[in-house]
Amino acid sequence: MVDGKDGVMERFPNLVSMFFARAKERGDKPFLWRRGERDWTAISWRETAQRVAALAHALNEMGLKDGDTVMLVSENRPEWCIADLAIMAAGCITVPTYTTNTERDHQHIIDNSCAKALIVSTAKLARTLMPAVMRSEAHTVISMESLKSGQRGAVALHDWDDLVHGGETRVGACAERAARLTRDDTACLIYTSGTGGAPRGVMQSHGAILHNVEACVEVIANDFGWDDEVFLSFLPLSHAYEHSGGQFFPIGLGAQIHYSRGLDKLMSDIEEVRPTIMVVVPRLFEVIRQRMLKTLEKQGGMANFMLGRALAIGEKRYRGKLPIWDRPMDLILKRTLLPKVAARFGGRIKAMVSGGAPLNPDIGVFFHALGITLLQGYGQTEAGPVISCNRPSAGIKMDTVGPPLLNTEVRIADDGEILVRGENVMKGYWRNEAETDRVLKDGWLHTGDIGHIDDRGRIVITDRKKDLIVNDKGDNVSPQKVEGMLTLQPEIMQAMVHGDKRPHIVGLIVPDPDWAKEFAEAHGLPCERALVCEHEAFRAAIRAAVDRVNADLSVTEKVRKFAFADEPFAIENEEMTPSMKIRRHVIGARYAERLAGLYGKG
Repeated sequence: MVDGKDGVMERFPNLVSMFFARAKERGDKPFLWRRGERDWTAISWRETAQRVAALAHALNEMGLKDGDTVMLVSENRPEWCIADLAIMAAGCITVPTYTTNTERDHQHIIDNSCAKALIVSTAKLARTLMPAVMRSEAHTVISMESLKSGQRGAVALHDWDDLVHGGETRVGACAERAARLTRDDTACLIYTSGTGGAPRGVMQSHGAILHNVEACVEVIANDFGWDDEVFLSFLPLSHAYEHSGGQFFPIGLGAQIHYSRGLDKLMSDIEEVRPTIMVVVPRLFEVIRQRMLKTLEKQGGMANFMLGRALAIGEKRYRGKLPIWDRPMDLILKRTLLPKVAARFGGRIKAMVSGGAPLNPDIGVFFHALGITLLQGYGQTEAGPVISCNRPSAGIKMDTVGPPLLNTEVRIADDGEILVRGENVMKGYWRNEAETDRVLKDGWLHTGDIGHIDDRGRIVITDRKKDLIVNDKGDNVSPQKVEGMLTLQPEIMQAMVHGDKRPHIVGLIVPDPDWAKEFAEAHGLPCERALVCEHEAFRAAIRAAVDRVNADLSVTEKVRKFAFADEPFAIENEEMTPSMKIRRHVIGARYAERLAGLYGKG
């Protein structure tokens, strides 16, 4: 599967052709794994290809044509991969969508993408989406789990099992038809929240994702060695990072993919699956680190002593300065503590690639010290999504995101903005020429991030030019959207939400003064702002207002906790610009301690 001596993968015309080539090579070897009640079961490469061919044929028989969009709403599972490949094999465009989206966002994506069909994971989800489907151009709904076939108005309902069999004789014709797709053809529309609030569809071409796959294969092949790789898929496949890195990258490697049961079972899944490569987000490492520290704390003095020595020695090694007197202890740790840590990660991890959100360098050094190779990457949905990645051959430095990927150009604009050019850059935003023109100029993607390139060619990100919140799981949240909804409530005059690199969104609230005055009078309170804000019923009323907003927000957008600002945001206190926009960095700095307190327990 490697072309030449440099670990360079062969060049494919499209993603489907890459899959069929790997399926032909791998045959009856296991490919897609799911966890049952007692054990893991697999679907082979051959069987997967047959199901893809059968479903692609069925989609065409339903009237779907080249360039039609098909919305895919499902949790991670083998059927997700089969559906995605079948949609593309039918000449259509996949629209991956989160199952946790609000009804409003589902309606927006269905309408904006002009979806002609939906493939959903459950009958319950199909029923939930049916009102939105009935108001759209879609004419077909397919459920992966049992759904009574038939007709609902103009919409045809189909069971997955009725459509994925009988593909044994169709694989050759399906592969031949798919070969007509080019690298420039649109493979998928991945919706990502913009600063204006409404999600925008990023047009990723087959070539954009293949560019990422080829470049990542080059990193693995040359820095770690390309063998029979095993992946554990954990992040939502609707996210560009997992879609490219957790699905098509493994396909490019001819790897096996296991689908994790979720965060609560993740460490158990890792020990059972023993993955060689994992695509992860920083929040996962933070959780694992906390659990490891708690476990060792319970074990007592010697365990804590060994951990302390491992971290101290590991940090020295990371800095390139391990003194000779530390080497005996280093040898002891390699024979005692470090093998136990490696076993917790399955014992054969080559690399865990962190992306989707910035990684705290201290977390990276922690795992490096314990023998886990952690590579921080950088990217955007608009860039395939991977732009750069740390790798041993370039020198792993945790406060950088590594050098640009193979065949990816990066330069720094005069104002410090990071610009990217290459086949991985999106074709544009679907049906949004104005936004496309704003970020794509002369072939260069304007990332909105500020940074520089160090003396070894590694990208260092120092700031964010745009306000978009990226939580610790890599999900995007538009603060303006949430703030706008909050200030529509009669109880709230101003709001600022916060949550970059954090597990959830919190808010800083300025109550409406007129409403607060009426509340105080009704409850016999003096009209002193501080006293009113401390009143239990007052907080409950604001909480109710926030909850009304949360009812119309997705899981990642919900405001979990809030605090009150000391005074209104104003031009006079430099918390607003002359054009009446809030200054996030000024407010964030002023209330840093208060906001940090909102991320505690409970």
